[in-house]
Amino acid sequence: MLANMPYANVVKIPPGIRLFNKIADFRAWRRQLLLDSQTLGYVPTMGALHQGHLALVTSAKSRCDHVALTIFVNPAQFSPTEDLSTYPRTLQNDLNQLAALGPGVASAVLVPTVHEMYPGGIELDVTKQKGAFVEVKGLSHQLEGVTRPHFFRGVATVVSKFLNIVQPEQVFFGQKDVQQCSVIKTMIRDLHFPVQMNICPTVREQDGLAMSSRNAYLTPSQRQHALVVHKALSTIESLYRQGQRHAPTLIKAGTDVIDQARRQVQADGSIDWDIALDYLAINSPEDLSDISGDINPQEGGIVSTAVFVGKTRLIDNLLLDVETVS
Repeated sequence: MLANMPYANVVKIPPGIRLFNKIADFRAWRRQLLLDSQTLGYVPTMGALHQGHLALVTSAKSRCDHVALTIFVNPAQFSPTEDLSTYPRTLQNDLNQLAALGPGVASAVLVPTVHEMYPGGIELDVTKQKGAFVEVKGLSHQLEGVTRPHFFRGVATVVSKFLNIVQPEQVFFGQKDVQQCSVIKTMIRDLHFPVQMNICPTVREQDGLAMSSRNAYLTPSQRQHALVVHKALSTIESLYRQGQRHAPTLIKAGTDVIDQARRQVQADGSIDWDIALDYLAINSPEDLSDISGDINPQEGGIVSTAVFVGKTRLIDNLLLDVETVS
């Protein structure tokens, strides 16, 4: 069913999925679900869907009557130097993948315009932005926030907008974006959004690489070398399981793995790109503060990293004696 005519000449909408690009139209559909006493699970995305996203949709369907997704490449979380214009936009393929999950799994997809989401306009330069924005203090400045100080402000803002628009009973995020999960979980608590947040395990390729839309940027050679990210984390996990609790020692072990991979790339005369470590850290699951001594097994720790493979920045993480993100 065509829920919105502007897409009729752009994409072929699979049967059983309603596609909206107007917030008012989506809200009318959502209101009917409420009147029918049916629950809604929500999966926020920027599109370029992969198996990680689809796992979230499947999880949402197992807990709710209906599942809605948003597909929106959010300008507020990109800086002027980042890949907003080249970020993959694959709406037809996204819809086809959702349809392939089976009838009735994904009920609706909202693909709003930038103008509707930011009625006052949106500048990539934070100093020039006008309007309402959301910021979560204490969890946004470290780790990803060092390299991308604007990022979590943009994420918190757009997720708060979508929670207000979609009004789901439950929302689903992936652990791969572990700091984002902490930020959003705190925002939901502090702003009293009436929604249950679910954090689902990271979905990986068979060789361990965490699934990400940005993996599409990797050349075949870079894709092979990108496995160093998971290898570094696995090295840390193995040492921890063997009884090593000293966080700096564990970090050095993981850093050594990445340094070795970087030297191998630099020694290969046929490769004109590099591997560069952005950060590798072990943080408290409580407040994301750095653990500078031993990890307390009763409290655990979050190991997270960001590594440039060529120009592609890959993030990944693992939890040590932590069941869920705080």
